[in-house]
Amino acid sequence: MGAVEPFVPEPEGRSPVSLVVDLSDRRVYVYQDERVKTSFRIAVGRAGWETPTGRYEVISMVEHPTWQHPFTGEIVPPGNGNPLGVRWIGFWTDGKNTIGFHGTPNEETIGRAASHGCIRMYNDDVVALFEMVQVGTPVHVVP
Repeated sequence: MGAVEPFVPEPEGRSPVSLVVDLSDRRVYVYQDERVKTSFRIAVGRAGWETPTGRYEVISMVEHPTWQHPFTGEIVPPGNGNPLGVRWIGFWTDGKNTIGFHGTPNEETIGRAASHGCIRMYNDDVVALFEMVQVGTPVHVVP
């Protein structure tokens, strides 16, 4: 008879979904139960505005977000031309600024280092990602 292995319960609230942002590949990988489910092309932070690396978690989710220009304070309502596109998934903040995944009306920037630290995605892709995650989903950003 084989040895009995002790039962170790999973921590409550552990998400079966996690995200890995690979800055060098310019892709976000969606893991479900530790296996890659899908991935999406992304734009990352440009020189001087690099996307921070490290381990984070989703802290906010907004459909049809409003954007406030970080320098002028101008408010851009949801809709065509909003720099955040149709969804916002925040995962980092220093208490003043926040970084997250978002759509973009500037799809030609996808695949490049073009943002102020955020992860830009095609609007259809960020909508799909929005449906896969929740507040608390782990986000690991690697160089």
